[in-house]
Amino acid sequence: MKTNNISNLVLCLVLTFSVNTFAQLNFPRGSQQAKISQRVGITDITIAYSRPSVNGREIWGKLVPYGMNNLGFGTAEKSPWRAGADENTTIKFTDDVTIEGQPLKAGKYGFHVIVNPDDTATLIFSKNHTSWGSFFYKPEEDALRVHIKTKTIPHTELLTYAFDAVDASSTTASLNWEKKGFPFNIEVDVPTIVLNDFRAKFDGRDGFQRQNWERAANYALNNGGDLNEALSWINNAISGQFYSQKTFNNLSIKAQILNKMGEPDAYGALMDEAAGMANKNQLNTLGYQMLIAKDYERALKYFKQNVANFPTDANSYDSLGECYKTMGDKKNAIKNLKKSLSLNPPANVKANSEKLLAELDAI
Repeated sequence: MKTNNISNLVLCLVLTFSVNTFAQLNFPRGSQQAKISQRVGITDITIAYSRPSVNGREIWGKLVPYGMNNLGFGTAEKSPWRAGADENTTIKFTDDVTIEGQPLKAGKYGFHVIVNPDDTATLIFSKNHTSWGSFFYKPEEDALRVHIKTKTIPHTELLTYAFDAVDASSTTASLNWEKKGFPFNIEVDVPTIVLNDFRAKFDGRDGFQRQNWERAANYALNNGGDLNEALSWINNAISGQFYSQKTFNNLSIKAQILNKMGEPDAYGALMDEAAGMANKNQLNTLGYQMLIAKDYERALKYFKQNVANFPTDANSYDSLGECYKTMGDKKNAIKNLKKSLSLNPPANVKANSEKLLAELDAI
């Protein structure tokens, strides 16, 4: 009896060693693994999956059955398609998103699909992303279900995920296989996410850099952020606890914030102060900002200052001529535009001067 126990122990150790050794081997798969990522704003979307091939098989309704099915393995009574091969297809979002208009929290999800015999499908985002395939699928673990229209596509031999379209705040992801595509829209509230990221990082070393406060204030100004918060951020850039530095950039940003808050006098005064620190290109930009704001007096002052500072610069005369044209002063507009052309301007400046003169001749 003692001998049998020792034999059993040895056999158990051998089997354990064999299993552990086997688990460490890495063999090629029939369905190769793949991963694809796309960034929207500062949010990363990553899909990890395995890629079966069509290989002459009938896919829809056969290899991938329609609806929910008992797969004959695992604990699920009825399972969707695992949207790939082998283990779970997963999709990860680093921030909250909306899928086809429905909200989904940041996180990693198991991705499944119910394929219908018509041109529709249901996408399932499961809170369980660690199970093997969909053999252990539980509907109570669903985080989100969305219904989509499928589309007919050119033959795609290997199952492929792609990001077909991307813009500043959204992307269209798609699963493509055989001749069927499953596109779904993912939207991201980029300004909210970016501004929250600023707020979190300003408590750390990023809060010690003037340029970060400037960039954050400018982003909030131009992306629907809270203007009072943007004003506090730009004030930190101008006179922060650990630095105190006025620059053309931060003064002009503060001026634009105040203008948007309905304080035109403060806006104008700060623009004048910023103009005193401006280089040629910056002063030219300020002039055009004043033209857009219809503050013709300041626009003319800034453009004239550039001409005085750089009397041989063709672009300065071109901008001054455009200012006069906008103000309705045809005589001075023609005079300065012709002066610009006499200074051998670069092609883009020449084209603008000639265009403006042609428009004046037509008046």
